[in-house]
Amino acid sequence: MLRPGVDNDAAQALIERRWFAAITAVRTLQAECDVLREAMERAEGAWRHAHSRLVRLEALRDALGEELAERDGRQQGGAPDRIRPVSSAA
Repeated sequence: MLRPGVDNDAAQALIERRWFAAITAVRTLQAECDVLREAMERAEGAWRHAHSRLVRLEALRDALGEELAERDGRQQGGAPDRIRPVSSAA
């Protein structure tokens, strides 16, 4: 038959080992979350920059398309046909 103190000591040691393991797991996951958050922030910044460039390029494309349509209309002597701008899915 086991003595009550031995069982209690073993249970205490098991809880302590699990507690230290949980601390280690929390620290590891916190570090992973920090890395992922930084990556998300960098990706979001890159997306904003690319989207801003896209908006400017679409505006330039549309303006150039309108200018081409006007010049083409003048060369043909008729009213210029409007070129419909094509917007991106973004």
